[in-house]
Amino acid sequence: MRTLVVRLDSMGDVLLAGPAVRAMAATSDHVTMLCGPRGREAAELLPGVDEVLCWEAPWILADPPPVDPDDVELLRKRLETGLFDRAVILTSFHQSPLPTALVARLAGIGRIGAVSTDYPGSLLDHRVRVEEDIPEPERALAVATACGGRLPAGDDGRLAVRAAHRPPPVDPPYVVLHPGTSAPARAWPAQHFRDLGDQLGLLGLGVVVTGGPEEQPLTAYVAGETGTDLGGSLGLDELAGVLAQAEAVVVGNTGPAHLAAAVGTAVVSLYAPTISAERWAPYGVDRVLLGDQNAACRDTRARECPVPGHPCLTEVTPDDVLTALGTLGVRPSETVGRSR
Repeated sequence: MRTLVVRLDSMGDVLLAGPAVRAMAATSDHVTMLCGPRGREAAELLPGVDEVLCWEAPWILADPPPVDPDDVELLRKRLETGLFDRAVILTSFHQSPLPTALVARLAGIGRIGAVSTDYPGSLLDHRVRVEEDIPEPERALAVATACGGRLPAGDDGRLAVRAAHRPPPVDPPYVVLHPGTSAPARAWPAQHFRDLGDQLGLLGLGVVVTGGPEEQPLTAYVAGETGTDLGGSLGLDELAGVLAQAEAVVVGNTGPAHLAAAVGTAVVSLYAPTISAERWAPYGVDRVLLGDQNAACRDTRARECPVPGHPCLTEVTPDDVLTALGTLGVRPSETVGRSR
Protein backbone atom coordinates (compact mmCIF):
# COMPACT_ATOMS: atom_id res chain seq x y z
CA MET A 1 0.00 0.00 0.00
CA ARG A 2 1.48 3.32 -1.14
CA THR A 3 0.09 6.43 0.55
CA LEU A 4 0.37 10.14 -0.23
CA VAL A 5 -0.13 12.56 2.67
CA VAL A 6 -0.57 16.20 1.67
CA ARG A 7 0.00 19.31 3.82
CA LEU A 8 0.96 22.24 1.65
CA ASP A 9 1.57 25.18 3.99
CA SER A 10 4.06 25.97 6.76
CA MET A 11 6.41 24.19 9.16
CA GLY A 12 4.02 24.26 12.11
CA ASP A 13 1.16 22.90 10.01
CA VAL A 14 3.30 19.98 8.88
CA LEU A 15 4.35 19.18 12.46
CA LEU A 16 0.69 19.17 13.51
CA ALA A 17 0.03 16.55 10.82
CA GLY A 18 2.47 14.16 12.52
CA PRO A 19 -0.05 11.89 14.28
CA ALA A 20 -2.01 11.51 11.03
CA VAL A 21 1.18 10.61 9.18
CA ARG A 22 2.04 7.94 11.74
CA ALA A 23 -1.49 6.52 11.45
CA MET A 24 -1.12 6.20 7.70
CA ALA A 25 2.40 4.77 8.00
CA ALA A 26 1.12 2.03 10.30
CA THR A 27 -1.13 0.81 7.49
CA SER A 28 1.17 1.51 4.52
CA ASP A 29 4.27 0.05 2.93
CA HIS A 30 5.45 3.50 1.86
CA VAL A 31 4.41 7.07 2.76
CA THR A 32 5.24 10.09 0.64
CA MET A 33 4.52 13.54 2.04
CA LEU A 34 3.72 16.37 -0.34
CA CYS A 35 4.42 19.74 1.26
CA GLY A 36 5.32 23.32 0.44
CA PRO A 37 8.84 24.79 0.62
CA ARG A 38 8.26 26.18 4.12
CA GLY A 39 7.22 22.75 5.39
CA ARG A 40 9.90 20.61 3.81
CA GLU A 41 12.36 20.49 6.73
CA ALA A 42 9.54 19.60 9.11
CA ALA A 43 8.29 16.81 6.83
CA GLU A 44 11.78 15.31 6.77
CA LEU A 45 11.72 15.10 10.58
CA LEU A 46 8.36 13.32 10.87
CA PRO A 47 8.35 9.64 11.88
CA GLY A 48 6.65 7.55 9.21
CA VAL A 49 7.65 9.67 6.21
CA ASP A 50 9.69 7.73 3.63
CA GLU A 51 9.89 10.40 0.93
CA VAL A 52 9.18 14.14 0.67
CA LEU A 53 7.89 15.93 -2.43
CA CYS A 54 7.91 19.72 -2.41
CA TRP A 55 5.58 21.95 -4.42
CA GLU A 56 4.30 25.54 -4.07
CA ALA A 57 0.50 25.51 -4.10
CA PRO A 58 -1.15 28.64 -5.53
CA TRP A 59 -4.41 27.74 -3.78
CA ILE A 60 -2.88 27.41 -0.29
CA LEU A 61 -0.03 29.85 0.34
CA ALA A 62 -0.70 33.28 1.86
CA ASP A 63 1.62 34.85 -0.74
CA PRO A 64 0.85 32.53 -3.65
CA PRO A 65 2.66 32.16 -6.94
CA PRO A 66 0.55 32.48 -10.10
CA VAL A 67 -1.18 29.39 -11.39
CA ASP A 68 1.10 27.85 -13.99
CA PRO A 69 -0.58 25.10 -16.06
CA ASP A 70 2.77 23.52 -16.88
CA ASP A 71 3.75 23.44 -13.21
CA VAL A 72 0.43 21.85 -12.24
CA GLU A 73 0.89 19.27 -14.99
CA LEU A 74 4.37 18.52 -13.70
CA LEU A 75 2.90 17.85 -10.27
CA ARG A 76 0.27 15.58 -11.80
CA LYS A 77 2.98 13.57 -13.54
CA ARG A 78 5.05 13.31 -10.36
CA LEU A 79 2.02 11.95 -8.50
CA GLU A 80 1.17 9.59 -11.34
CA THR A 81 4.65 8.05 -11.27
CA GLY A 82 4.30 7.55 -7.51
CA LEU A 83 1.67 4.84 -8.12
CA PHE A 84 -0.20 5.83 -4.97
CA ASP A 85 -3.12 3.72 -3.82
CA ARG A 86 -4.60 6.48 -1.66
CA ALA A 87 -4.16 10.13 -0.76
CA VAL A 88 -4.95 11.96 2.46
CA ILE A 89 -5.26 15.72 1.93
CA LEU A 90 -4.87 17.70 5.15
CA THR A 91 -6.04 21.31 5.31
CA SER A 92 -7.06 23.94 7.83
CA PHE A 93 -10.70 24.95 8.20
CA HIS A 94 -10.30 27.94 5.84
CA GLN A 95 -8.63 25.96 3.03
CA SER A 96 -10.19 23.84 0.33
CA PRO A 97 -8.72 20.41 -0.48
CA LEU A 98 -10.53 20.22 -3.81
CA PRO A 99 -7.90 21.69 -6.17
CA THR A 100 -5.34 19.25 -4.79
CA ALA A 101 -7.90 16.44 -4.97
CA LEU A 102 -8.48 17.21 -8.66
CA VAL A 103 -4.76 16.91 -9.42
CA ALA A 104 -4.57 13.69 -7.43
CA ARG A 105 -7.57 12.25 -9.25
CA LEU A 106 -6.12 13.17 -12.64
CA ALA A 107 -2.92 11.44 -11.51
CA GLY A 108 -4.89 8.20 -11.13
CA ILE A 109 -4.99 7.96 -7.33
CA GLY A 110 -7.91 5.69 -6.58
CA ARG A 111 -8.92 6.68 -3.03
CA ILE A 112 -8.79 10.26 -1.77
CA GLY A 113 -9.95 11.66 1.57
CA ALA A 114 -10.20 15.13 3.10
CA VAL A 115 -12.39 17.43 5.16
CA SER A 116 -14.49 19.45 2.71
CA THR A 117 -17.18 22.03 3.40
CA ASP A 118 -17.85 22.38 -0.31
CA TYR A 119 -19.56 19.60 -2.24
CA PRO A 120 -16.70 17.49 -3.66
CA GLY A 121 -18.56 15.53 -6.31
CA SER A 122 -16.35 12.66 -7.45
CA LEU A 123 -13.12 14.28 -6.25
CA LEU A 124 -13.28 12.68 -2.81
CA ASP A 125 -14.02 9.11 -1.81
CA HIS A 126 -13.97 10.00 1.90
CA ARG A 127 -15.60 13.33 2.68
CA VAL A 128 -14.79 13.71 6.37
CA ARG A 129 -16.80 15.86 8.76
CA VAL A 130 -15.33 17.09 12.03
CA GLU A 131 -16.35 19.36 14.87
CA GLU A 132 -15.51 23.02 14.27
CA ASP A 133 -13.16 23.74 17.16
CA ILE A 134 -10.94 20.73 17.65
CA PRO A 135 -7.13 20.74 17.73
CA GLU A 136 -5.49 20.54 14.33
CA PRO A 137 -3.74 17.22 15.06
CA GLU A 138 -7.12 15.65 15.89
CA ARG A 139 -8.69 17.09 12.74
CA ALA A 140 -5.91 15.57 10.65
CA LEU A 141 -6.07 12.26 12.49
CA ALA A 142 -9.83 12.07 11.80
CA VAL A 143 -9.07 12.21 8.07
CA ALA A 144 -6.39 9.54 8.39
CA THR A 145 -8.73 7.25 10.32
CA ALA A 146 -11.48 7.68 7.73
CA CYS A 147 -8.99 6.66 5.06
CA GLY A 148 -7.98 3.46 6.83
CA GLY A 149 -5.14 4.73 9.01
CA ARG A 150 -4.69 3.88 12.67
CA LEU A 151 -2.12 4.81 15.27
CA PRO A 152 0.10 1.89 16.23
CA ALA A 153 -0.18 0.35 19.70
CA GLY A 154 1.45 2.55 22.31
CA ASP A 155 1.28 5.72 20.21
CA ASP A 156 -0.33 8.44 22.35
CA GLY A 157 -1.19 10.68 19.39
CA ARG A 158 1.04 13.56 20.47
CA LEU A 159 3.39 15.45 18.20
CA ALA A 160 6.77 13.87 17.54
CA VAL A 161 9.90 14.22 15.44
CA ARG A 162 12.67 11.75 14.71
CA ALA A 163 14.82 11.37 17.81
CA ALA A 164 18.27 11.85 16.27
CA HIS A 165 18.27 15.67 16.32
CA ARG A 166 21.59 17.35 16.98
CA PRO A 167 22.64 18.33 20.50
CA PRO A 168 22.47 22.03 21.39
CA PRO A 169 25.55 24.26 21.06
CA VAL A 170 24.92 25.61 24.57
CA ASP A 171 24.85 23.93 27.97
CA PRO A 172 21.63 23.66 30.00
CA PRO A 173 19.92 24.81 32.10
CA TYR A 174 18.41 27.51 29.92
CA VAL A 175 15.08 28.92 28.75
CA VAL A 176 14.52 29.50 25.03
CA LEU A 177 13.00 32.79 23.91
CA HIS A 178 11.68 32.78 20.35
CA PRO A 179 10.49 36.34 19.63
CA GLY A 180 9.72 36.11 15.92
CA THR A 181 6.34 35.31 14.37
CA SER A 182 5.01 35.01 10.84
CA ALA A 183 2.51 37.85 11.44
CA PRO A 184 2.91 41.06 13.50
CA ALA A 185 -0.52 40.49 15.08
CA ARG A 186 0.94 37.45 16.87
CA ALA A 187 4.06 39.16 18.24
CA TRP A 188 4.89 39.97 21.87
CA PRO A 189 6.91 43.21 22.06
CA ALA A 190 10.66 42.81 21.60
CA GLN A 191 11.29 44.97 24.65
CA HIS A 192 9.20 42.59 26.77
CA PHE A 193 11.29 39.66 25.52
CA ARG A 194 14.52 41.51 26.33
CA ASP A 195 13.31 42.48 29.79
CA LEU A 196 12.27 38.88 30.43
CA GLY A 197 15.72 37.67 29.39
CA ASP A 198 17.34 40.12 31.81
CA GLN A 199 15.13 38.89 34.66
CA LEU A 200 15.87 35.25 33.87
CA GLY A 201 19.57 36.05 33.95
CA LEU A 202 19.21 37.60 37.39
CA LEU A 203 17.66 34.30 38.51
CA GLY A 204 20.74 32.47 37.30
CA LEU A 205 19.05 30.89 34.28
CA GLY A 206 20.64 30.76 30.88
CA VAL A 207 18.77 32.49 28.06
CA VAL A 208 18.93 31.25 24.47
CA VAL A 209 17.28 33.29 21.73
CA THR A 210 16.28 31.61 18.47
CA GLY A 211 14.92 32.81 15.15
CA GLY A 212 15.30 32.58 11.40
CA PRO A 213 17.95 34.33 9.26
CA GLU A 214 15.61 37.26 8.56
CA GLU A 215 15.06 37.71 12.31
CA GLN A 216 18.72 38.20 13.29
CA PRO A 217 18.38 41.90 14.23
CA LEU A 218 15.46 40.96 16.49
CA THR A 219 17.21 38.02 18.14
CA ALA A 220 20.38 40.08 18.70
CA TYR A 221 18.34 42.79 20.40
CA VAL A 222 16.47 40.33 22.62
CA ALA A 223 19.66 38.50 23.61
CA GLY A 224 21.33 41.75 24.66
CA GLU A 225 24.65 41.46 26.46
CA THR A 226 23.98 38.28 28.40
CA GLY A 227 21.76 35.98 26.32
CA THR A 228 23.03 33.52 23.70
CA ASP A 229 21.87 34.64 20.26
CA LEU A 230 21.35 31.71 17.89
CA GLY A 231 19.26 33.67 15.41
CA GLY A 232 19.80 32.51 11.83
CA SER A 233 22.31 29.84 12.80
CA LEU A 234 20.15 26.73 13.21
CA GLY A 235 18.56 24.29 10.84
CA LEU A 236 15.30 22.74 12.00
CA ASP A 237 17.02 19.61 13.26
CA GLU A 238 19.45 21.76 15.27
CA LEU A 239 16.59 23.87 16.60
CA ALA A 240 14.86 20.69 17.74
CA GLY A 241 17.97 19.81 19.72
CA VAL A 242 18.08 23.23 21.38
CA LEU A 243 14.38 23.08 22.29
CA ALA A 244 14.62 19.51 23.56
CA GLN A 245 17.17 20.46 26.22
CA ALA A 246 15.43 23.68 27.32
CA GLU A 247 13.66 24.04 30.65
CA ALA A 248 10.82 25.74 28.75
CA VAL A 249 10.18 27.76 25.60
CA VAL A 250 8.57 31.22 25.52
CA VAL A 251 7.09 31.71 22.08
CA GLY A 252 4.15 33.14 20.15
CA ASN A 253 1.77 31.28 17.88
CA THR A 254 4.36 30.14 15.35
CA GLY A 255 6.04 26.97 14.14
CA PRO A 256 8.68 26.56 16.88
CA ALA A 257 5.89 26.34 19.46
CA HIS A 258 4.81 23.11 17.77
CA LEU A 259 8.40 21.91 17.44
CA ALA A 260 8.79 22.42 21.20
CA ALA A 261 5.67 20.33 21.74
CA ALA A 262 7.05 17.66 19.41
CA VAL A 263 10.21 17.28 21.53
CA GLY A 264 8.22 17.34 24.79
CA THR A 265 9.35 20.71 26.15
CA ALA A 266 6.93 22.88 28.15
CA VAL A 267 5.70 26.04 26.45
CA VAL A 268 4.65 29.47 27.63
CA SER A 269 2.44 30.39 24.69
CA LEU A 270 2.03 34.12 24.04
CA TYR A 271 -1.14 33.61 22.09
CA ALA A 272 -3.03 36.32 20.21
CA PRO A 273 -6.62 35.15 19.61
CA THR A 274 -6.68 36.06 15.90
CA ILE A 275 -7.05 32.33 15.30
CA SER A 276 -8.54 29.81 17.70
CA ALA A 277 -6.33 28.54 20.51
CA GLU A 278 -8.52 25.45 20.63
CA ARG A 279 -7.22 24.58 17.18
CA TRP A 280 -3.70 25.95 17.19
CA ALA A 281 -2.20 26.17 20.70
CA PRO A 282 0.75 23.82 21.47
CA TYR A 283 -0.67 20.30 21.58
CA GLY A 284 -0.12 17.45 24.02
CA VAL A 285 2.53 19.18 26.15
CA ASP A 286 2.59 21.12 29.43
CA ARG A 287 1.78 24.72 28.60
CA VAL A 288 0.53 28.02 29.92
CA LEU A 289 -1.47 30.18 27.54
CA LEU A 290 -1.05 33.95 28.02
CA GLY A 291 -2.95 36.67 26.19
CA ASP A 292 -6.55 37.93 26.25
CA GLN A 293 -8.45 35.22 24.39
CA ASN A 294 -11.60 37.38 24.29
CA ALA A 295 -9.94 40.44 22.76
CA ALA A 296 -11.54 42.37 19.91
CA CYS A 297 -9.21 40.69 17.40
CA ARG A 298 -10.62 37.25 18.23
CA ASP A 299 -11.04 35.01 15.16
CA THR A 300 -10.24 37.83 12.71
CA ARG A 301 -7.24 35.97 11.22
CA ALA A 302 -5.61 39.40 11.00
CA ARG A 303 -1.92 39.59 10.14
CA GLU A 304 -1.67 43.20 11.37
CA CYS A 305 -3.35 43.89 14.71
CA PRO A 306 -6.67 45.71 14.12
CA VAL A 307 -6.74 47.11 17.67
CA PRO A 308 -4.60 50.17 18.57
CA GLY A 309 -1.77 49.22 20.90
CA HIS A 310 -2.09 45.47 20.34
CA PRO A 311 -3.43 45.06 23.92
CA CYS A 312 -4.11 41.31 23.84
CA LEU A 313 -0.34 40.70 24.05
CA THR A 314 1.30 44.00 25.03
CA GLU A 315 -0.54 43.87 28.36
CA VAL A 316 1.13 40.55 29.17
CA THR A 317 4.16 41.49 31.26
CA PRO A 318 7.53 39.77 31.76
CA ASP A 319 6.43 39.14 35.36
CA ASP A 320 3.39 37.28 34.00
CA VAL A 321 5.71 35.05 31.98
CA LEU A 322 7.96 34.44 35.00
CA THR A 323 4.91 33.33 36.95
CA ALA A 324 3.92 31.01 34.10
CA LEU A 325 7.42 29.54 34.00
CA GLY A 326 7.19 28.85 37.72
CA THR A 327 3.88 27.08 37.13
CA LEU A 328 5.71 24.86 34.63
CA GLY A 329 8.40 24.04 37.20
CA VAL A 330 11.15 26.40 36.04
CA ARG A 331 13.04 27.68 39.08
CA PRO A 332 16.28 29.62 39.75
CA SER A 333 19.44 27.83 38.69
CA GLU A 334 20.20 26.08 41.95
CA THR A 335 17.00 24.06 41.66
CA VAL A 336 16.40 23.78 37.92
CA GLY A 337 17.56 21.05 35.61
CA ARG A 338 15.88 17.78 34.87
CA SER A 339 16.92 14.58 33.22
CA ARG A 340 15.51 13.74 29.81
